[in-house]
Amino acid sequence: MRKFLIFMFGILLLFAITGVANAGLLKIGTATCGGSDYNLIWNDDNNGNSLIWFDYTNEALGWEDQKAWAAGLDSSLTYHIDASYAITWIDEAWRLPSAEADPNAGYERTSEMGNLYYEEFGLQKRTGEPYYEDADLNDETCFDNLSVERYYWSGTESQNNPANALAFWLGNGFQGALTKTTNDFLGLAVRSGQVDTVSAPEPATILFLGFGLIGLAGLRRNA
Repeated sequence: MRKFLIFMFGILLLFAITGVANAGLLKIGTATCGGSDYNLIWNDDNNGNSLIWFDYTNEALGWEDQKAWAAGLDSSLTYHIDASYAITWIDEAWRLPSAEADPNAGYERTSEMGNLYYEEFGLQKRTGEPYYEDADLNDETCFDNLSVERYYWSGTESQNNPANALAFWLGNGFQGALTKTTNDFLGLAVRSGQVDTVSAPEPATILFLGFGLIGLAGLRRNA
């Protein structure tokens, strides 16, 4: 019986540690832009890629201007990375989210914003229903500055018509191919990067570890 309880404590500790390590969205620090701090959010598996989202919504612009804003973002940011994490950037610069995994109009799940909406946020498409409210998205995620009122540009042109680019509406999960030169949409920046844990485990892991050690101490006293 004693060996069985020790085994179960070990399983509990392993579950706690791996549960923290595999969290889908983690705030890993902030970046200062225009005098204010905005979250840097690690999406550890977005279509098989490790992404960092910059939790800032840029003003509505045309597609080319929005791409230029994202590409030049790094020079205006001051980073404050949590001591628990280290980032190795893969992309040379920030960019708009990609729709290349599935560059089609519709309720697509496999673009980078589609993965965020459907897989990480756990939302469903909305057809003929009220849009999700801004407060719903921001209160239930690591993000504080998402908007559901307008489309966000992706960085991907339409395969069928190069005059169009894909844009995603966070209000209902719809991805549309829309004219690049006559539409002004919001901007959200993302950057591929590997994130490593470099220091102490999360508080939840420490708590579980404490329970495990207390339990083992109790078993030794009762042996």
